[in-house]
Amino acid sequence: MSRILVAEDESRIASFIAKGLTASGLSPMVVEDGPTAMAMALTGEFDLMILDIGLPGMDGFEVLSRIRDGGSSLPVIILTARDSVADTIAGLEGGADDYMQKPFSFGELLARIRLRLRTAQNGTTAADPAATVITAGDITLDMRTRRVTVRGKESDLSSREYVLLETFMRHPGHVLTREQLLSHVWGYDFDPGSNVVDVYVRYLRKKIGSDTIETVRGMGYRLRT
Repeated sequence: MSRILVAEDESRIASFIAKGLTASGLSPMVVEDGPTAMAMALTGEFDLMILDIGLPGMDGFEVLSRIRDGGSSLPVIILTARDSVADTIAGLEGGADDYMQKPFSFGELLARIRLRLRTAQNGTTAADPAATVITAGDITLDMRTRRVTVRGKESDLSSREYVLLETFMRHPGHVLTREQLLSHVWGYDFDPGSNVVDVYVRYLRKKIGSDTIETVRGMGYRLRT
């Protein structure tokens, strides 16, 4: 079981991430300040770190710099509310493997985590097609190019439709509740009373086939394979 170090000082977000990782078969540990994040990252006990930039005691950029100076090759995904291009460049050039902005969908974060873990474990690169392509039935999804092919024909999806389809494709044949889909695709600020899942499932059906996603009455939706 892969161990994930979550360096996040906002308790609501940290709890949301930790619960999602646990439900996805990963083992998270949450720390709330920069010095602790740095110390834990350098122990060699973790397979990946999710790193918030705005940590107390030492910001995420400094944490990243110090663990790289310390010789650690631990995969790091930066998670931050900052949205400037300069910050993105600083994070990636400072040694981060990926960069996500808040608010975020858990489904996209999980996909990025799995890609980085697979890359590290297999010795592949992020550009390796074997590490970036997901297939379920007649549907192929390329995480690198964000292209979706259905029965040999490319389909254009919005960013939300893409993440929703990816969530289904990672759980083929499994019933996913509306609450699970809201949490994975719309993130920690989702409204549990919203009908947005039903709306986007209809969008997906129009683009990838009306018989592809099955409604399971009283439970949720399932991707047919």
